[in-house]
Amino acid sequence: MLGNPKMLLILIVGIVVLGVALHGGALGAEFGGGYLGAPLAAIQIPAESITADAIIGDFHITNTMIATWAAIVILALVSLIVRFRITEVPGRLQGLFEVILEFFMDLTESIAGPERGRKFFPLVMTIFLFIVVSNWLGILPGFGTIGRIETVDELVHHREAALDEGEHLDLAKLNVVVFAGDGNLGILGFGSVGDVKTVEEIEEHPLEAGKQAGILVPFLRGANTDINTTLAITLITMLLVQFWGFTTLGVFGHLGKFFNFKEGPIGLFVGLLEIISEIAKIISFTFRLFGNIFAGEVLLVAMMFLIPLVGIIPFLGLELFVGVIQAFIFSMLTVVFATAATTPHHGDSH
Repeated sequence: MLGNPKMLLILIVGIVVLGVALHGGALGAEFGGGYLGAPLAAIQIPAESITADAIIGDFHITNTMIATWAAIVILALVSLIVRFRITEVPGRLQGLFEVILEFFMDLTESIAGPERGRKFFPLVMTIFLFIVVSNWLGILPGFGTIGRIETVDELVHHREAALDEGEHLDLAKLNVVVFAGDGNLGILGFGSVGDVKTVEEIEEHPLEAGKQAGILVPFLRGANTDINTTLAITLITMLLVQFWGFTTLGVFGHLGKFFNFKEGPIGLFVGLLEIISEIAKIISFTFRLFGNIFAGEVLLVAMMFLIPLVGIIPFLGLELFVGVIQAFIFSMLTVVFATAATTPHHGDSH
């Protein structure tokens, strides 16, 4: 490396950039740095409402709803573009989608057979595309960093409402971010890692004019970081799986897997295990996708907080990969479960 000036220059630049990132992040803020870091975003499992008040009744529009609608709109627009540009000699975009569709069609047919594979294919392909687009949107700039400012009064009210009877909120441990300006829009920008105070400090030493304190409620958050989204996908999937089971095997044929009175106590016990298995599929489907995507976003937030700019780069690639893998696993398990549900309990095809 010492004999290669280009490699040596790249190494020196890499070390300098890493050093600047470390000194400019939260770690460097303890030693007089922190000029690149932003405060650690408030992390919570439930999706946040993008408005302080309900829209209609108790209905709130959450940031994961916005991300879900965005994914749907993107998929609809891309499908329309591909549909109206279909030619005998495919272009790059058409060729890309033909390769993806053919791959999943062949894979689905190889698992479920030609007839059932074509029946399952629309659901499998929809699940894969929606999950991939939703996961990849979640790592774009602006997700988790731009939103409305929830004031100190709102924050304290919400935290006190969540306490059990007899508990008291410790304002000395409740952190808020100091934002510039009087508007409702907030941004967690570079160099603001030191703009964090406790509510107790704010009450003892009020902020100067032109500044306000609160926490950021992001306008955008990955759709699959909301357990309601993953549960909805799971319920649709499992309902269709059961529907295919009934239409293929008949009502008694499909229910016979769960309520088997012909084989005595052993058959009843096996049927009970089948019922538990169906419930377990819903739980595992829901929490596998939610847990992986939510953990990934938390990891990105933490790395951006500790080592801004540089630390997040390798994890962005990892999240792109995980987003595809989770979508692929979900869609393939759908094929497997649907195939099992439409296979007779007894017979050569079992």
